[in-house]
Formats: sequence, structure tokens, C-alpha cells
Amino acid sequence: MTNRQQGSGGRRITVRESASHVLLDGVARQIIAQLQEDGRRPYAAIGKAVGLSEAAVRQRVQRLLDAGVMRIVAVTDPLRLGFSRQATIGLRTDGDPAAVADRLTELDEVDRVVITAGSFDLLAEVVCRDDAHLLELLQRLRAVRGVLSTETFVCLELRKQT
Repeated sequence: MTNRQQGSGGRRITVRESASHVLLDGVARQIIAQLQEDGRRPYAAIGKAVGLSEAAVRQRVQRLLDAGVMRIVAVTDPLRLGFSRQATIGLRTDGDPAAVADRLTELDEVDRVVITAGSFDLLAEVVCRDDAHLLELLQRLRAVRGVLSTETFVCLELRKQT
């Protein structure tokens, strides 16, 4: 187990690494929350909110990035880009679900694919222009080698996304 430390008095910093995972302290969680609200928020503003200097925030953010705990990315709003239909599609497969998942990642409409346990082998989150586009995508998904069946869950309202 590796503890990274910073500052006077041996104060523990953002990341404590063990063989398989990273543990976050309360300040690290606050920094992440600040960046989730606005990924471009200045380090000085984050520092004021969490009680650290700008330099300390910069170091902690870099450690979080280096440890793979978080990424800072641009997130688009599908509605503003003309994709008014969002859905999650459960897929049952024949054979290796990973092979089917790899084929699904090649489709532009597919934002996320996960291999699952339960009644579906895969879940795919998709964005489409409208219902006609969703129907066309479903036909393409059902034609993918290894897909046995699909079940579509249309998103009516987004209540939380982190």
C-alpha cells in the first residue's frame, strides 16, 4: 500500500493506493465535486471552496488524473445536437458477449456498452435523432452477429448524471 503525503505535519493527500484500488479523502471528493460542476473551474476558486491553496489543488488534481481516478473531458448535450431520443438497450447474446460488445462500440449512436450479469448480457446506451432513427438502429443491432434479442428502455427524463 502506498500513501502519498503532502504539506507540513505529514497531512495525507488525495490518493491512497493499494494493490487494487484508490481511496479518496474528503478533500479529494470535494475537488472532484467542484470539477463535476464545472470542469474548467479555476484551481484558485476550487481552493477557496475546499480550503486549500491553488498550488495544492493543482497537485491534487494532477495526482487524481495520474492515478486514473478521474478524467476531465468535454461532455456534449445530445438534445442540443439534435439527438432527442435516448435509450438503454438490453441485449441477450449467443456466445461471447465481449465480441458482441466490441462490435457495438463501432456504432456512432452507441455512447456506452457494458457487459452485465442478470437477464441481459449487455447494456448499450444510445442516442438517436428521433424514433425513426432509433428503430433503424434497433434493426442494425439485431443484425449484429451474436445478438439473440433486444429490449429497449426509452429515456423520458434525465434526473441525475455524474
